[in-house]
Amino acid sequence: MAENIEANQVKVLSIDEDKKIKEYTTKLRKLRADGVIKQGHLRDAMIAARKNKLLEPAEREKIISDCIQGIKNAKRNAQAHKTEIDSLSKEAVAYVNGVGQAYEAKVDEEQDKVIADAKASYVKQVDKIRKALDKRLAAIANDYANKTDSVSDAEKKSEIGIAKYESKSALFDSKSHFDSIVDHAKATKNQAYIDHVQMNISLRQGKTDFKEEMKLKWRNYRFNFKGSKFLLDNGLYIAILIFFVVCIVIAPLQGNGNLLTLPNIFTILEQSSTRMFYALGVAGLILLAGTDLSVGRMVALGAVVTGLILHPGKNIVTMFNMGPWDFTSMPMFSRVLMALVLSIVLCSLFSAFAGFFAAKLKMHPFICTLGTQLIIYGLLFFGTSGTPVGSIDSGIKDLIGGRWILGMTGSGEMLTFPKLIIPAVAAIVVAWFIWNKTVFGKNMYAVGGNSEAAAVSGISVFWTTMGVFIMAGVFYGCGSFLEAFRANASAGTGQGFELDAIAACVVGGISFNGGIGKIKGAVIGVLIFTGLTYCLTFLGIDTNLQFVFKGFIILAAVSLDSVKYLKKK
Repeated sequence: MAENIEANQVKVLSIDEDKKIKEYTTKLRKLRADGVIKQGHLRDAMIAARKNKLLEPAEREKIISDCIQGIKNAKRNAQAHKTEIDSLSKEAVAYVNGVGQAYEAKVDEEQDKVIADAKASYVKQVDKIRKALDKRLAAIANDYANKTDSVSDAEKKSEIGIAKYESKSALFDSKSHFDSIVDHAKATKNQAYIDHVQMNISLRQGKTDFKEEMKLKWRNYRFNFKGSKFLLDNGLYIAILIFFVVCIVIAPLQGNGNLLTLPNIFTILEQSSTRMFYALGVAGLILLAGTDLSVGRMVALGAVVTGLILHPGKNIVTMFNMGPWDFTSMPMFSRVLMALVLSIVLCSLFSAFAGFFAAKLKMHPFICTLGTQLIIYGLLFFGTSGTPVGSIDSGIKDLIGGRWILGMTGSGEMLTFPKLIIPAVAAIVVAWFIWNKTVFGKNMYAVGGNSEAAAVSGISVFWTTMGVFIMAGVFYGCGSFLEAFRANASAGTGQGFELDAIAACVVGGISFNGGIGKIKGAVIGVLIFTGLTYCLTFLGIDTNLQFVFKGFIILAAVSLDSVKYLKKK
């Protein structure tokens, strides 16, 4: 085998041209024909039979039964040839690696020469264009040397302007041609390795190799990397990271202690936990090129309901002159369940109410959620007279919203883990699954990207929009339920939370233009904003100045988003 590789290194054949690779491929295909390949065909036939409504039930059952039996036989056949296939596959991959590396080296050498020649030609072309411009400008200057009237000066400036414009256009065309050659050469080099990896995957019957996969991703990243795009995508994060590093350095110098400690990190995560629900809810609406101004009022609604139900003893608060109530006679589990369900139902109903106007009447979410914000705000203040509902039962508060004691830190400080982090992580997982692994999630991206195209392709824009609003209401309901465990609930709870949630999504890369964004962006955005607030508070910065910092970050994030959008257009 070594001799064959050496011979191929001399000839430098590509993967497709090598005869021995073709022989390996043919042998493996024959060995797998009655095994894994047949299994695949039979599974396809079985799926087709189940979907075929023209078949009689008996005929369908017979086909499925025959396929199942055939799959069993194919599995036995595959097992019988497994050792031979594995050995031959391993030998073939080793051979391909030898041939592939030689071919890649040859391609790299050829394309590097192409790039070097193109660069030398480009440098000469630029020098030629600039000399031609200098010569042309000198000729224009000579032509108008003895003319001093204003008309001649205007004509001279016009000719100079035309000469410079034509020279600039020629330089641009020359640069574009050079970039095109370089990009093609890089693509050719990258494709040589891709062909190599794809052949190995084919020889392994679709199985990937971790090392190959990582190398392929790295090569693709290098091939597609552009400094300007990287800064456009990550410039804001880099600036914020630098800010956090500065805060970490400054804090001990000001006598505020070490900012980067586990207790501080857990506190930031705890403060982020409930806010995560609001960002996950509003993220779906922003993905549809909308927004939600009612988040803060939804928080107050769910928190007030939760506070009323879980209050220890008789409430002092009445709702619309009804009450006060005392729910302590109910089992605690029933009270908690009722508080959670009512929070979710009420938030979902108000969110669906706003969603109907957006989906059916094409009203912008800014307007319809502004309406629901005012409705909820008025109902809560009128119903409760603005009176806080008080704290919730201490036992259940500690059970759901308390902390687990982990031990002591090196400095003698007690280390505790916030329980609210757990439901926040669960919410992230659920949201990620919906966005990435469901048909509804794909429809969200389609409607957000282009609702008219989505409608033409058979997607119900109305129900997708309604679904996003209802999903947002569910997240708000869960978050507002947990919010009651952090503070005494009142009609004013959650004031301004909608702005933080929207800002977190935008900073996390969920575009206001619709159809662009990921759940991880909303998560990162919440952590950034909560961490920013905590750092500024830790450093003793005035609360009012904190709004200034947040304002600049929001403007920067939206500006970058707009630049990206304009570039795509």
